[in-house]
Amino acid sequence: MKLYPESASFQLEFDKIKNLLTEKCRSEYAKTKAAELRIHTKKEFIELELKQSHEYRQLLQNSIYFPNDYILNLSRELRLLNIQDSMLVGEELVSLRKLAMSMESIFRWFDAERRTAYPALAQETEGTYYEKAILQMINDVIDDSGNVKDSASGELQSIRMNLYRKRNELRRLFDRIISKLNKQGYLAEIEESFLNGRRVVAVFAEQKRTVKGILHGESDSRRTAFIEPEETVELNNQLYELESAEKKEVYRILKELTKHLSVYASLLETYHTIVGEYDYIRGKASFAIDIHGEYPVVTDKAHVHLVKAFHPLLYLYNQRTQKPTIPVDLTLDEKSRILVISGPNAGGKTVTLKTVGLLQMMVQSGLLVPVHPSSQFGIFKQLMIHIGDTQSLEFELSTYSSHLLAMKYFMENSNGKTLFFIDELGSGSDPNLGGAFAEVILEELSRKHACGIVTTHYLNLKVMANKTQGIINGAMAFDEKKLQPQYKLIVGKPGSSYTFSIAERIGMDKRLIQKAKELVHEEHFQLDKLLNRTEQDLHKVQQREKELQHLLKENERLKKEMQQQVELLKQQNQVSEEKIAYLKDMERKLRQVVIEWKKTEDKNKVVKQIAALLFNKNEQKVVSKKKKQIDSKYEEVHGDIKVGDKVKMKRNLQVGEVLELRGKKAVVKIGMLPMQIELADLSLVKEKEVKE
Repeated sequence: MKLYPESASFQLEFDKIKNLLTEKCRSEYAKTKAAELRIHTKKEFIELELKQSHEYRQLLQNSIYFPNDYILNLSRELRLLNIQDSMLVGEELVSLRKLAMSMESIFRWFDAERRTAYPALAQETEGTYYEKAILQMINDVIDDSGNVKDSASGELQSIRMNLYRKRNELRRLFDRIISKLNKQGYLAEIEESFLNGRRVVAVFAEQKRTVKGILHGESDSRRTAFIEPEETVELNNQLYELESAEKKEVYRILKELTKHLSVYASLLETYHTIVGEYDYIRGKASFAIDIHGEYPVVTDKAHVHLVKAFHPLLYLYNQRTQKPTIPVDLTLDEKSRILVISGPNAGGKTVTLKTVGLLQMMVQSGLLVPVHPSSQFGIFKQLMIHIGDTQSLEFELSTYSSHLLAMKYFMENSNGKTLFFIDELGSGSDPNLGGAFAEVILEELSRKHACGIVTTHYLNLKVMANKTQGIINGAMAFDEKKLQPQYKLIVGKPGSSYTFSIAERIGMDKRLIQKAKELVHEEHFQLDKLLNRTEQDLHKVQQREKELQHLLKENERLKKEMQQQVELLKQQNQVSEEKIAYLKDMERKLRQVVIEWKKTEDKNKVVKQIAALLFNKNEQKVVSKKKKQIDSKYEEVHGDIKVGDKVKMKRNLQVGEVLELRGKKAVVKIGMLPMQIELADLSLVKEKEVKE
């Protein structure tokens, strides 16, 4: 994206976004890429970077591990691999091994399922492959600490075995010599020392001629002399030769390993880039979580549709100070390309303008932004901005001259792929003349099909926006009673500057205010007053609308509660009706029993009737209880009964398993016994799922 002026990135605070993103990155590759963040103009690049950030954010939010633990900066090592006859040492080879291990983990992580779930992240590994020979070559030579292994070559193994033997032999010999000299009282220190790479003993200076051997030096105080005993000279010489041979062999092995690895230099550079890219994507995802960034819709046209958009830096600041951030909703499209925002000073006009500009730059850089996911961002090829006092001391230009110079560039270079922002259009000159020029500028930018936002206090621009196709008004809401800005954009109407209202509220002399009103043109004053009243009326309507919505929600809640109460009462009434019917039936039967008792002489017969009546009642209770138990565990299902199905006997409510079908009968296992039962007397059932 082409920016005008060069300081546009600084004016929209995009540099602060880059700094915050850089802090989130761990590797030098990612930090450099964040510091030099590019603003793309091709949809495929923007979509890929946004999707990668979105997918990695999902990993972080769901605590899913991704294997990019190593912080690697291997620029020097990779340069050495491309230089003929160069040699990498142990630590450098350990770093290359970490790179190879990291790539092995990444390739293993992207199985078929994850490649489908995270296609944008997987795209970083496309076009390359994992070469296991790199890790194998390094592991064959270097141990975990970066030292060359004994097994790296047969020659090295033989040398180190001889070294081990000779050192043991020398240690035993030295132990005898030290013991002997200590008994003679010649030793200044009972421990051996090393000097000039040779093993020596420390003796008192006056005894240096008594002990036979090579004098290697004396202490600073001249009280101690360091002598290599003559018995150990030959062994020390042999050790020196072996150590020299070891160094040569290690050098040869490392040189050979570096030569073999240089074949894969370009592949290792690709690995280094991939690991760096994943660190950069992780940084973007982490930053997105901080600012509540979302993945908006990107369209390949000049279009901006913001839903609940926040200025990311303002959001972070307010979050620290525990203040609310007011979101912005606006649309710039073919029908409404230019938005003219008016309203009082310190009401949020410039913040709104900067929010749109900064979010647009972030999206085209592949960063998730704090908006509702339904928001849409077009792709612009150039962004122009003119904010605040831009006097040029270098060219001896006044504020207005500088302003006109910028406007000249805007008008000459704007097109359908331009997004522009002008703060206080026409300011710095006579209001009438500046306002006239501002209309011309706005009309020309509209004619060039450029999209943008303009802030102003000029009434003529508000009137122009109201009647010119492609230009719309917007106002920053203001509470006249509390004399406080509400930082909320209202699209579709112009705003008042509240000049006289603010003056009255702060207690300025009414006589002076009246005098100022008289100096203002009557039509101008009436229009501003009308805008003022309209805005306050709109504010009242919005407040009433909120109250109405609240009442509607409360009404819905009460309605649901009422319906629940009605259902509960219905159930209770149904139970009561059943009890009343039962009691009435029992009363009728008992009356009949009393009549029978009086009529008949066979009292035993009546007693049996009473017993039968009471028994049936208890039996019904038992049956009812059993039915409830069965119904709680099983439910009836439709379908043909087959062998192996669970069935319920309709008469005694027992449940069993079908063992065999015999025509219209079934052999059912009830408990431990098989029974032959008519299919008509059986119901097909299945066990109910247990709810956790």
